[in-house]
Amino acid sequence: VTEGYMDVVALAQLGFPNAVASLGTACTAEHVHKLFRFTDAVVFSFDGDSAGRRAARKALDAALPLATDVRSVKFLFLPPEHDPDSFIREHGKDAFARYVSEAVPLSRFLIDAARDGCDLHSAEGRAHLASNAKPLWELLPAGALKQQLLTEIADLVQLNARELNDIWHPALARAKVKRERYDLNFNESRPAEAYKGYRAKTPRGQNSQHISGSRLPASRADHAARILLDNMAALASLSAEDHTLLCGLAAPHGPLFSWLEGQLHEHGPMPWAALREGLRGHESENFACKLMAGYELGAEEDNGEERVELRHLINRMLIEHLKTEETGAIEAAKTDPSALQRYRELQARRLLLESAT
Repeated sequence: VTEGYMDVVALAQLGFPNAVASLGTACTAEHVHKLFRFTDAVVFSFDGDSAGRRAARKALDAALPLATDVRSVKFLFLPPEHDPDSFIREHGKDAFARYVSEAVPLSRFLIDAARDGCDLHSAEGRAHLASNAKPLWELLPAGALKQQLLTEIADLVQLNARELNDIWHPALARAKVKRERYDLNFNESRPAEAYKGYRAKTPRGQNSQHISGSRLPASRADHAARILLDNMAALASLSAEDHTLLCGLAAPHGPLFSWLEGQLHEHGPMPWAALREGLRGHESENFACKLMAGYELGAEEDNGEERVELRHLINRMLIEHLKTEETGAIEAAKTDPSALQRYRELQARRLLLESAT
């Protein structure tokens, strides 16, 4: 990929017919997408001057989202006084071919771009590199290349890959710690009758109230309900599939989620204190109060973390639901062969969720 049409003409005349030009415009993601329809290997060869370097940097941004593990993207940097046209006419086909073979891989160009101007001998310089690298690294699609680059960048800033990823995504790191803690106490199979009574701790800012019974391990549905009672606005971000799952749960969860959905549509997001008043006399009152007893209400800045946690919980619940549906489809296939297609669809959906969880 070159800048001008004369570059394409010269390259074609001297043995490189598979050349195209951006014709002076910045290379965009749409351009790169079209290129990958015809090949899995692209070499960007812009002019050797500062303008060519800037064009290469823009091409890097455009190529990163499409740089999968099976594609090759490289950057060819000629001497500053040359463009592809002048270089190949002066130095010949073999010299240009050598430059092509020695072109800089996308991974190295990304790191070079991130470390530009950073003093890696100081903590500040390494932190600057990490800050520069984050937006570039995040453009990459998931895969081995992205993971290897995370490790390489982490080595440069003298951290391990997990530490760097946690710094880049603090909300995800906190949510992961919570998920690990919740999984230790997880009990999804608890019968609904277990919720009929409990002894609650005094919720912060409320009078003490006691209902007979004992505290039991929490389920994923419990955690999801707590998050939504504390951060009702998160309910609006859920998909129709999520709403159907939550509202279709057996009592006491399903009725509570259905009530919450109705409150959201009628009044918009409300804090727990307002929801508590609205629950008085409702069938879900005791259950909701039990869930929120002693629960530390989240601050506004924690909403991102709570939404990440909620997404994880619902995904796990969807996975369990899909497993049950798969079992039913297999049984149905014994008498109805068309149920096999349903099974395959359910399995594909489950595997997709598992890969994202």
